[in-house]
Amino acid sequence: MNLLHIDSSADIEADSVSRRLTALFATAWRAAHGTGGHRHRDLCADPVPPLTAGQATLGRRVQRSGPVAPEKVSALVESPAEEREWALTLPLIEELRAADTLLLGVPMYNFAVPAALKAWIDRVTFPGAFTDPDTGESLLGELRVVAVMARGGGYGPGTPRERDDFQAPYLRTWFGQLGVAPDNLHLVAAELTMAPRMPHLAGLASLAEDSLARACATVTSLAAA
Repeated sequence: MNLLHIDSSADIEADSVSRRLTALFATAWRAAHGTGGHRHRDLCADPVPPLTAGQATLGRRVQRSGPVAPEKVSALVESPAEEREWALTLPLIEELRAADTLLLGVPMYNFAVPAALKAWIDRVTFPGAFTDPDTGESLLGELRVVAVMARGGGYGPGTPRERDDFQAPYLRTWFGQLGVAPDNLHLVAAELTMAPRMPHLAGLASLAEDSLARACATVTSLAAA
């Protein structure tokens, strides 16, 4: 069993709810499955570079060639810029393809996912990277995804700000596009995480505590499965 554990919060663990929750999941997962298969990537400590023209040009060439396995893409590289981009991209794709479970720590920044995570998403979303070239089927159909979302306010169903949530819908759409089975995608939200820190939200502190407790229980249960 292989766990790819990715954090994207700019905060250290003591200040980051998403990091604390992913750490809780990882600890429970290692207890259940052993330590050998756990790989951690911190997108703030080790940022993924944004895409450049070399990546875009190479991607379009691969698309025109039809389904191309990642190990064969280097044969289509035509410039040093494309070679540099592919050297940055291929290890991330291979890392995701090797995972049985993907654990994402996703704080909400300005109603959506952090730029650090988006840069990773843009890199791994390379044409044909997760498609079987022989069958056209997704290679991620069996991937189990646990996305731990931390939100400073309340964006859950029925809340006044539900329509301002561009975090969960984005993740659900992206993973669906990659072919992750809906039953294998688990979005776990800790809401109102700013309530203990902001005086004007003090009246919501108990709701925040309840939400965090539910998130802790959920990630612990998912990790043990």
